[in-house]
Amino acid sequence: MLLRFLYYNMPVIYNYTRNGLEHLMSQLGEKPFRAQQIMRWVYHQSVDSFEDMVNIPKALRQTLAENFTFELPQIEKELISNCGTTKWLFHFGDKNAFETVYIPESNRGTLCISSQIGCALACQFCATGMAGFYKNLTTAQIIGQVFLARSILAKRTNKKHPITNVVFMGMGEPLLNEQQVFDAVSILLDDLAFGLSKYKVTISTSGITPAMRRMVEQTHAALAVSLHAGEDSIRSHIVPINKKYPLSDLMQACDHYTQSTKRLITYEYVMLKGINDQEQHAKALVKLLKHRHAKVNLIPYNPIPELDLKCSTANAIDLFCQHLLQNQIRCTVRKTRGDDIYAACGQLSGSVFDRKKSIAPYLYLRERSN
Repeated sequence: MLLRFLYYNMPVIYNYTRNGLEHLMSQLGEKPFRAQQIMRWVYHQSVDSFEDMVNIPKALRQTLAENFTFELPQIEKELISNCGTTKWLFHFGDKNAFETVYIPESNRGTLCISSQIGCALACQFCATGMAGFYKNLTTAQIIGQVFLARSILAKRTNKKHPITNVVFMGMGEPLLNEQQVFDAVSILLDDLAFGLSKYKVTISTSGITPAMRRMVEQTHAALAVSLHAGEDSIRSHIVPINKKYPLSDLMQACDHYTQSTKRLITYEYVMLKGINDQEQHAKALVKLLKHRHAKVNLIPYNPIPELDLKCSTANAIDLFCQHLLQNQIRCTVRKTRGDDIYAACGQLSGSVFDRKKSIAPYLYLRERSN
């Protein structure tokens, strides 16, 4: 009965955290250390066959082989930017697909992964929101992106650890798929798996405040918040979820995170010409963040052909940043990478055919940007 339940509900081994595997071993009458052995084989040795796990009893290997798989995403397309950024389009055997991006730098390699196929939040500058929402990815499908990218890049770069940072900034809203994302973070941080630092794994959210509070208790990941405006009247149009969780609620959740973890939050701010890039917008942002443990990352808007939005000028971005710095708020401007292959922030669209939620109208931003 146990094995039938397992087979039909969670057949992929990458779904399991260390605690999950230890519980599974207990159910099978095995000692917890068997879970540790399995994780080392899977993540340290990249073994994809239980038969090859030679220090595990043959009977257990057979049981696992009969009930679990090592299914990984399939690569539909790979694109490499002029700057070296790589984008993969992954799928799991159907027409719906999602994207993952690797951004190499001299001292680190950042993998931007997806948590959903499509997105229901319809942020007004984002191609993923335009695609609509199809489904949440499982823990195995999230981890599979990292597993495959690491394997591909290790061969290509001759680096044993080509991925130093993982950010949940790809397709989807991670905190609308929170348990799968939290389990994936656990695997990313586990020394028996990927062994990344808690400072090198970041969850980005548009502001799902109840899940932000649970995040403090359930994971050690860093937090980034897609803010994009310092006042509700503008943010509700750019980020429609603000109508449900306005800035007062969002900032309370952010304060809970910083007070509980003693860590700063990165606030992401896409620079949209004539919409959120003027001096009064900078002053509103200062008022919101001045006494908070914060860093602002200004992101030049990356064009999407279907939208009439324009990126703020370089001078406007510089003046905006200087205003924040003069008010003792840390500020950086993100360097655009991969825009020539539509791999930059806001440009990931994947292939979403089975939409479950329509997108919000874009009329307001079109009018404001003209």
